[in-house]
Amino acid sequence: MEYRRLGRAGVQVSSISLGSWLTYGSGNVETGIQCIKTAYDLGINLFDTANVYRRGEAEEVVGRALADIPRDTFVLATKVFFPMRDGPNGSGLSRKHIMEQCEASLRRLNVEYLDLYQCHRYDENTPLEETLRALDDLVTQGKVLYVGVSEWSAAQIDDAISIARELNLDQIMSNQPIYNLLERYIERDIIPLCEREGIGQIVFSPLAQGVLTGKYKPGQQPPSDSRASNSEVNAFMGGDLMSDRTLEAVQRLQSVAQQAGFSLPELALAWILRQPDVSSAIVGASRPEQVIQNARAADITLSDDILARVDEALGDVVQREA
Repeated sequence: MEYRRLGRAGVQVSSISLGSWLTYGSGNVETGIQCIKTAYDLGINLFDTANVYRRGEAEEVVGRALADIPRDTFVLATKVFFPMRDGPNGSGLSRKHIMEQCEASLRRLNVEYLDLYQCHRYDENTPLEETLRALDDLVTQGKVLYVGVSEWSAAQIDDAISIARELNLDQIMSNQPIYNLLERYIERDIIPLCEREGIGQIVFSPLAQGVLTGKYKPGQQPPSDSRASNSEVNAFMGGDLMSDRTLEAVQRLQSVAQQAGFSLPELALAWILRQPDVSSAIVGASRPEQVIQNARAADITLSDDILARVDEALGDVVQREA
């Protein structure tokens, strides 16, 4: 397993990390624990979750899985923003919500501190200074070591950098955006800004919600048990991602992977890891075998010839706008 610095921070994270969105909670607790332990045995040291994943259940599973592993040997990340209860103050990035939810996440994860605490989305209803001061206080208290954001625009990140610098508050160290072979909107503004400021990318959806596994075929309905067929979990599969022209390009890409001796997921993950600003790519897994397969990508080197064939296969289906 390869390890990389998280932006300009000194902490090192595995280039492949394990997420828990949709996969760990009621009904599959033991499988989730097996996946996490398998990942750790493979050298994966970054585990990402969020309070909103199954309303806290995912954090509880992650906490159980890591309970007997030395705390200083893994990097634990969670997030705050989305509703955790009905009514006012049950969501967002107010000081009240951040402080309360950090304490709740620490209890569910059964740890004394979080390595990385991330703002799951931007809060238009809370002054950015209030959010940044709350995060800075958590760092000062030792409950959080580093802070990050997820799915913020370049302008929002830039504002946070400026305010934190002006007020001498703890700076953002990571950004968690969608990034994969098909969706590259961060390349235009976000990556240049983060590269300049030393902010690392911990990317999610490196397999484009399963599209880059090749299981979706042009002209065919998605399998009934797939993510694309589930209206509760396919929110990130809009736009052109499931169009026939994109799926045809993915089939061409699959041929490139096979000729190179890789699976399509291995090729897609290896491409992500080749990007210099990516600190880690978050993969999901519903069984340990998937963790093992995805981890192989960390050892793959793509030649210039393969990269050129990848670009040729994809043509103009790559999405470069958010």
